[in-house]
Amino acid sequence: MIKKRFHARRLPNHGAQSGWTALLPPRTPQPALDANINSDVVIIGAGFAGLAAAVRLADLDPKLSVVVIDADVVGNGASGRNSGFLIDLPHDIASGNFGVDAAAKNRSEILVARTAIQHYARMTQEHGWDKDIFDPSGKYSVAMTEAGTEHLALYSSQLQSMGESHKLLDVAEIEDLTGTRSFRSGLFTPGAVMVQPAAMVRAIADLFQEPVRLFEQTPALSIETSSTGCTVKTPKGRVSAARVILATNGHAESFGFGSGELLHVFTYASLTEPFMPSTLGGSRKWGATPAAPMGTTIRRINEADGDRLLIRSRYTYNPNIEASPGSMKRAGALHDRKFADRFPDHRHLKMQYRWAGAMALTRNSVPLFGQLEEGIYAACACNGIGGTKATSAGIAIAELLVGHRSPLGEIFSAFDKPQTLPPRPLTDVGARLNLAYREWRAGRE
Repeated sequence: MIKKRFHARRLPNHGAQSGWTALLPPRTPQPALDANINSDVVIIGAGFAGLAAAVRLADLDPKLSVVVIDADVVGNGASGRNSGFLIDLPHDIASGNFGVDAAAKNRSEILVARTAIQHYARMTQEHGWDKDIFDPSGKYSVAMTEAGTEHLALYSSQLQSMGESHKLLDVAEIEDLTGTRSFRSGLFTPGAVMVQPAAMVRAIADLFQEPVRLFEQTPALSIETSSTGCTVKTPKGRVSAARVILATNGHAESFGFGSGELLHVFTYASLTEPFMPSTLGGSRKWGATPAAPMGTTIRRINEADGDRLLIRSRYTYNPNIEASPGSMKRAGALHDRKFADRFPDHRHLKMQYRWAGAMALTRNSVPLFGQLEEGIYAACACNGIGGTKATSAGIAIAELLVGHRSPLGEIFSAFDKPQTLPPRPLTDVGARLNLAYREWRAGRE
């Protein structure tokens, strides 16, 4: 007898193809589910969280049967749409979101991030991925203004107090790296990793073999609970399992979970057409985050047909979990201005690809994590930095399911529940004003 039924009110709509996916060779996706099957665990969502959960479950119990379903093709979702940074340190050491003293917050946040990085480093070693997928090169933070330089100096002193390795770069050193004179200073931290995000999630998905099965282009239409377990219905089949893991980030709300608790925010990226490497000095491969929060992220990548520059900036609140054409157009115009400000000698370059990617935030910056209903678990709401936070949430939820204890699991189990947001009109106005104010404060950064 059915106890509860949760219908998907909407399905993911990712919009324009990301540049990361466009640069990859064609891939044949796994077939869609077209039968009724049984499994011990079914995971909804094949992004960072869902894939990490599947890998961790297989590590902890190789006999456990696991089914992973995704509404799209692996790599097309949010996990293949970010800037490709796996960041090991908090953006701002003076703040945190773990509800204890500042030093403990920082240690916990670093453990969460480095657990995810170690997860991918192990897979890189085991499967021989090259640096085009996973490159432990470290990352830079760059400053366009004097205020940005002061922020990097403060951040440096905070890192020093924690014993974290780093190096401040002056204007000449940052020019040697970037090939442009636009930046005033920089800061290098060696623990971050640069990835090709779409290539990495594809590589993980293509590793699965019995008893782990992946079905792409298989949206979950509903979840039913009963005395015998759970059933996930799809357009052409169903999966009966003892437990369900929601690894759908903001789309947990589509099933009614996290309703009134999740903020749906999109960020935007543009990738240039290829250019001859000799036309821009500096290193041919690097990534930099902005000195100010909500500023502009940059990456230079090198491909067979030349080098490209990626610009990521602009945040919008989108409660319908879709980025509108108007939002894309406005973000693109901003990217063009940001690009010209940083690379004035290359302002003639056209942006070949533009795309948006979704993230889910909560009012108190905690994930939607743990058991939501009998048999239904969640690893959702990454609150930004999804490459590490979502991955670690997937690892932690897998450990929770099999009763494995770890420091990571203790951190996630200690999180408060997401706080309820104000009523929609107030949330909508407040979220948009907050994002606009933060972007205004970032200024040229």
